[in-house]
Amino acid sequence: MSNARADQSKLLPMSKNDTIKADNAPKPVGAYPHAKRVGELVFLSGIGPRDPNGRIPGVEFDEKGGVSSYDIGVQCHAVFANVRTVLESAGSSWNDLVDITVFLTDIGRDFDTYNRIYAEYFSSDGPCRTTVEVSRLPTPIAIELKCIARTGD
Repeated sequence: MSNARADQSKLLPMSKNDTIKADNAPKPVGAYPHAKRVGELVFLSGIGPRDPNGRIPGVEFDEKGGVSSYDIGVQCHAVFANVRTVLESAGSSWNDLVDITVFLTDIGRDFDTYNRIYAEYFSSDGPCRTTVEVSRLPTPIAIELKCIARTGD
């Protein structure tokens, strides 16, 4: 460790680090928590639109189990509800969001709808946001959010 880094570490207090598991949110699809609270910030793991029973709102499946169609609007409202649930479990709130990364599987098809619905939840001075297209997500969903919020403490 460099001297500058060692000196800086003496000035920074150790942060409280809490694992958040939200009982009313969908279970993570891997070995990770819903969120981590570190100091005055809450870092949410990627959250999609699945409901707590594992169903994906707005998705129609074909006879082979593949996605035949989906409603991005329904998925947007569902993912926002899941984010709110995890935030509240972490002692934070919707208004404490500071940064959101949005993953869409079809940005050309879904961006305008997502943007319209996002504006129903946030004003232009809301959290920072980045939107990217990904080729797929771990479950047959069309949207996932990665968020950072303050704790309000």
